[in-house]
Amino acid sequence: MTSYTLALLPGDGIGRDVMVEAEKVLNIIEELTPLSFETNKIPCGGMHYLETGEEWPEGSFEFCRDEADAILLGAVGWPGAMTESGDLAGGSVILGIRSGLDLYANVRPIRLYEGVRHNIHGEFMQVWKPGQVDMIIVRENTEGLYHSLLRRSADKAQGREGWDPGSMEFPGLEGEVAWDPRPISRNGSERVFRYAFEAARRRNGCPRDGTTRVTCVDKSNVTRGCQLFNRIYHEIAEEYPEIETDHAYIDAFCMWAVRNPEWFDVVVTPNMFGDISTDLASVLQGGMGIAASANLGDEHGMFEPVHGSAPKYAGKNKTNPMAMINSVALMFDWLGETKGDADCKAVSDFIELAVTEVLKGDTLTYDLGGTSGTSDVGDAIVNVLEAHLRKHFAVA
Repeated sequence: MTSYTLALLPGDGIGRDVMVEAEKVLNIIEELTPLSFETNKIPCGGMHYLETGEEWPEGSFEFCRDEADAILLGAVGWPGAMTESGDLAGGSVILGIRSGLDLYANVRPIRLYEGVRHNIHGEFMQVWKPGQVDMIIVRENTEGLYHSLLRRSADKAQGREGWDPGSMEFPGLEGEVAWDPRPISRNGSERVFRYAFEAARRRNGCPRDGTTRVTCVDKSNVTRGCQLFNRIYHEIAEEYPEIETDHAYIDAFCMWAVRNPEWFDVVVTPNMFGDISTDLASVLQGGMGIAASANLGDEHGMFEPVHGSAPKYAGKNKTNPMAMINSVALMFDWLGETKGDADCKAVSDFIELAVTEVLKGDTLTYDLGGTSGTSDVGDAIVNVLEAHLRKHFAVA
């Protein structure tokens, strides 16, 4: 029996709803496999802040840092929940963990499953075939335009005075001016590029012709930070001569990703560009209800659906839980890789297989053209997963 300690952060809105479905998945895995879990469900986010005056209980960051083998997050953000400093209440949870645990690679798979319909042309229809969309976008996760907020959040999560970059004058601008620095460093860029190239080595290449390719997406025709980012990309690429290099400016990438998604294998971007482009790319796979992500560092991992807290759907049993469950699959894949645990790797594969099979049927939420509820979809996935686990682990 192998035991893992998991921090569960439901957060706000539909984050709480989809975490319930994630727990169902964890329960059936614990019941039918050699894996067991010590879970600590930590209240956090804007709703918790409005109720208690704290974004999460004291000691929560330390638990995530020192005790948890992995972290699952639902979503953060709630209307009217702002801290005295003007930041989003709950920001020191998600951003504090990203920065404080140095989770420098945000990894977002973009894959179109069989049977998925989406409304990119205004109605539910099939635009691409399964297999035409299969890329991962690797977003630098600790620098760039979000650096100041990340630093403030990390300091707050650890009980330190928040860092502020100060002020500057901007000739030609009058009246009130707000600004954010956008630092991009050599060290931060090198490590995210190495992650991207190593990830490409483990994949089967782009859908078009199987070419293993890493695409650097930036705005190096305009900004100095991106010029450094692009230069370092080419330096690191020389260490991987068997992998094809590719480049796109972020504005052009947004067009090509929709027009020719089969060209892309691994895409790597600075922080904000990755945040924006992955929301766009989620449409290629059926929307935010399927899109999962991993925040990875050298020692820690946090896993979360790409969607936000969606307050208008909270508690209504309408939300698609597949993004959360796919994030659980990413967690087990990472645990399997980092801990050398074949059972975790198998569980990850079976979760993905269960999602794939459910997507071929009629138990779908509204975003995929169905009428089923959150719990219905979660139960359907658990039922398929249970059958696979019983067969693989020979459970009577």
